[in-house]
Amino acid sequence: MRRRITLAAAALVTTSALLLTACSGSPAGETTTSTGPADSSATLRVGLVLEPSNLDIRHTSGAALEQVLIGNVYEGLVSRSQDNEVENALATDHTVSDDGLTYTFTLAQGVAFHSGDPLTVDDVVSSFTQVKDDETIIGHADFANVASIAADGADKVVVTLTTPDQNFLFNLTGPAGLVVKAGDTTDLKTAENGTGPFTLTRWNQGDSLELARNDAYWGEPAGVASVVLQYIPDFTAGVNAALDGSLDVLTAVDPTLAPQLDGAQGFSLTTGKTTDKATLAFNNKKAPLDDKRVREALRLAINHDDLVTAVGAGQTMYGPIPELDPGYEDLSSTISYDPERAKELLKEAGAENLELTLTIPSFYGTTVPQVLVSDFEAVGVDLTVDAVEFSTWLQDVYTNRDYDLSFVLHVEPRDFGNFANPDYYFGYDNPDVQKLYQEALATVDPDESADLLKQAAKIVSEDSAADWLYNGATITAVQSTVSGFPVDSINSRIDLAGVTVSK
Repeated sequence: MRRRITLAAAALVTTSALLLTACSGSPAGETTTSTGPADSSATLRVGLVLEPSNLDIRHTSGAALEQVLIGNVYEGLVSRSQDNEVENALATDHTVSDDGLTYTFTLAQGVAFHSGDPLTVDDVVSSFTQVKDDETIIGHADFANVASIAADGADKVVVTLTTPDQNFLFNLTGPAGLVVKAGDTTDLKTAENGTGPFTLTRWNQGDSLELARNDAYWGEPAGVASVVLQYIPDFTAGVNAALDGSLDVLTAVDPTLAPQLDGAQGFSLTTGKTTDKATLAFNNKKAPLDDKRVREALRLAINHDDLVTAVGAGQTMYGPIPELDPGYEDLSSTISYDPERAKELLKEAGAENLELTLTIPSFYGTTVPQVLVSDFEAVGVDLTVDAVEFSTWLQDVYTNRDYDLSFVLHVEPRDFGNFANPDYYFGYDNPDVQKLYQEALATVDPDESADLLKQAAKIVSEDSAADWLYNGATITAVQSTVSGFPVDSINSRIDLAGVTVSK
């Protein structure tokens, strides 16, 4: 089954979600700007860019849903920290058998859904069984190796796999692992019935999503009484809303606009890491890109440092695994900026005066395409840019593989498996990489798994299976009255429960 794609769910965000090197601020963790006493009756007002099309997180993919619903409204047995480490959530404890096949979770006591119904092991078994059996539920593919799901007494759930899967526990931190009430008839497109620290009170489509503290929450209560998530797709409008006092926090600040907020009206800027991979895809199955020399030449032609500067900020990236994922290694030694060598390789491959087309979703703007056009022209490659609607990109590039080059942000963590899947739209087919990836999944030792991923990622980079133009990061403007607002990975998760606003 094809792995689910998480690309433009945060596409508008990722245009500006880069590391702003000119900004100072909290480097990681949470913001701690507030010095006054917390106001438990306060409303936190957060500006976001991308609004979900509906609220059914079980059947609708997208970072816009995961960003605000997971951990705040819905919970799973486990969750993930800002640095992508697995943590207990609805489970107070979890164990994995020595052979990596049996996962045993102990449920927290006193947990209730927002409807007031108590959480039971049957709800967990039902939720997981639906994911396993129903192909329409997000995360179905993550349960491909699940052999059985069963209750063990009143407080334990046991999941048994057919083969070890190093990513299984991490996958449970996503939509696949969310627990919903068995037999619930709530229309999840417009309403919810989770177990989280917040309830959904109102969704003003096209404008905002409003949350209220769940006073019956089983864990530590949220630090604010309510949250208003204001959707502002225009970056300039977002900055104006922050400056006029309408927002306490503005996420996804555009690098070119960030100086307007740094220190203004009580705002400070933070920068955070993400797993966003700005990927220049090569159609590995289409001539002349099926020739490694041509792909390598294109990578050698790109001045990555200048590209980052042109975008406004950023962090160069030379391989398929970002810093927050297992198996990361600095692969800058595998490629360099060398247009003269690029010309030589193109000549060797008989690909001089090459004409290629870059297919790119139109919302990514023109900066990256302009840099690529210029850099490729310098080595004799004529690049035509075809900016299309995302639906067209999905049909032509992702589904039909009808493209030369493409550019999108791949935001999903631990998605290296795309390069081990010859049927993915990259068209990259290397048996050695596929073998190493399967071994990395099957080993029960996380360190051994990470080492195998490193080996595979290096091969992918040396093969020039794609080019990774930069690793994105988030820029967030936070009012001095706000404490505890997360810094890293907030384009995919925003933990709001620990945020406070001072009086």
